[in-house]
Amino acid sequence: MTKKELALEVIKRLKTAYPDADCTLDYDQAWKLLVSVRLAAQCTDARVNVVVQDLFARYPSVKALASAAPEEIEAIVKPCGLGKSKARDINACMKMLHEKYNDKVPEDFNALLSLPGVGRKSANLIMGDVFGKPAIVTDTHCIRLSNRIGLVNGIKDPKKVEMELWKIIPPEEGSDLCHRLVWHGREICTARTQPHCDRCCLFDICERNL
Repeated sequence: MTKKELALEVIKRLKTAYPDADCTLDYDQAWKLLVSVRLAAQCTDARVNVVVQDLFARYPSVKALASAAPEEIEAIVKPCGLGKSKARDINACMKMLHEKYNDKVPEDFNALLSLPGVGRKSANLIMGDVFGKPAIVTDTHCIRLSNRIGLVNGIKDPKKVEMELWKIIPPEEGSDLCHRLVWHGREICTARTQPHCDRCCLFDICERNL
């Protein structure tokens, strides 16, 4: 089985296992997802979803967050960890959105990368979830599972994993596949030394078991 054939089979099986898998960060506007994904670094999505309720209640717009003092933001987002750097990035990002993009999140990958605190993972998430564009989000679950299954071989660098996956995954499937890898990584293919292979829908095609 080639890597492209393996990718298509993985996509098919995970669609069956997780038909409704989507982003686990709660948001109703693009700028809020930008904030949440920055807070999610080294923090669970569940905790972020709780913390942003207070953050958005106090600062309900791009302009409001752009005008806030980073210290005020930090006091709210501290439970997510790395509060000082996250607050600084969020404030700077919202300032750029307000001053350069009229409070709108740009629908361009490179423009997204120019925003403070936004890397390839965050930019891809926005492109896929907000704008419905081809995207591959190489978070820790995607990287771990892609290596275990055999979609990539021994690659840990997020950008390199992303570039390899672009070669074998149909563009229209990338975003949804990455969400399903997150769900599968949390429920079955966990980070532990011995994941739950006995309950895995990919067991017979996974490189780990061949």
